[in-house]
Amino acid sequence: MSKKRLTWVDVTKGFLMILVVIGHYPGELDFPLAKYIYWFHMPAFFLLSGLFFKEISEDESSHKTVKKRFLQLMVPYLFFLMIITGIRYGMELSLGNFDLSWYLQDLSTLVIGGRFARGAYGVFWFVTTLFFTYLLFIWMTKHLSRVKQIILLATCYLVAHFESIFAMRVISGAPDEASQTIPMLWNLDVVLMAIVYFALGYYAKSVWMNITLPWLIGAGVVAIGAVFADRVGFIDYHLSMKFLRYDHLVLDLVIPIAFIIVILGLFQRLTKIVPLNWLANIEKHSISIMYLHILTDIILNDYFQYGIIGFTTLGLVIPILVSIAIQKMIPYGKFFLGDIRAKKPIEI
Repeated sequence: MSKKRLTWVDVTKGFLMILVVIGHYPGELDFPLAKYIYWFHMPAFFLLSGLFFKEISEDESSHKTVKKRFLQLMVPYLFFLMIITGIRYGMELSLGNFDLSWYLQDLSTLVIGGRFARGAYGVFWFVTTLFFTYLLFIWMTKHLSRVKQIILLATCYLVAHFESIFAMRVISGAPDEASQTIPMLWNLDVVLMAIVYFALGYYAKSVWMNITLPWLIGAGVVAIGAVFADRVGFIDYHLSMKFLRYDHLVLDLVIPIAFIIVILGLFQRLTKIVPLNWLANIEKHSISIMYLHILTDIILNDYFQYGIIGFTTLGLVIPILVSIAIQKMIPYGKFFLGDIRAKKPIEI
């Protein structure tokens, strides 16, 4: 893979990370920006992960790959879980909360994680979902034929939609409340949907690595048409992987894929003209941004008033500064941020 291709991938991930921050803006906007961001930004992360998946042969051990993914994903997960929880509990104690039952109840919620962990932990579901998506995809590509893989993926996709129908229409109510009536550790049921986007990244690698102009134009027409149809009320489409909201069996593939093609195609072309190093630098600190941008707002919004621009700026700058500090000041800081090339304090 060429260096230029790696550049556009980093730039794309940096852009998507900005959208993650914007998507968590708690204020009201005249334009439903968050709604359209959710149409594609989480599917894009799973698809890009699948794009760089390396299949393991049947006679090859999976231990090395599983260990690598654990270090990349779950070590930062546990590291930031402890940091955020320590800060939250320090704030609670400073406010006079000494109720032991409250802390025990809170800790039980954090163990379950997924969609049940809210507030400052709002992004944690993605990491556990991605890790177990990796595990399932490793198993299926190692032990199943391509035909059986497709059958399994189709089954996962259908089961995910049946679960969504049950949550959104049978239980009904707000998506976050309805989905939480279905008990599930670490949002493992979202793997059913995530693995489909992951597989699309893997199987269509040749398409994603070089988005041709016809693909870009066609996807652009579909993406713009979908937004227009939604704005005029022809459709009312939503997608929320975290809360099991999958609105349409066909559109849940067509709309996210169209937007992803447009984004990848544009950045593949833009990086040939301008380097966009600032987006690539955001990607370098994406772990810290992902985990800390909501906490940043929780801490600062009592002291400052800011709109979406201030929210986004603070949600990027503060976590980037923290990321730099972790790497410079904490022993094995890079390792705790998921850099498996850094010197490790432990052997797993």
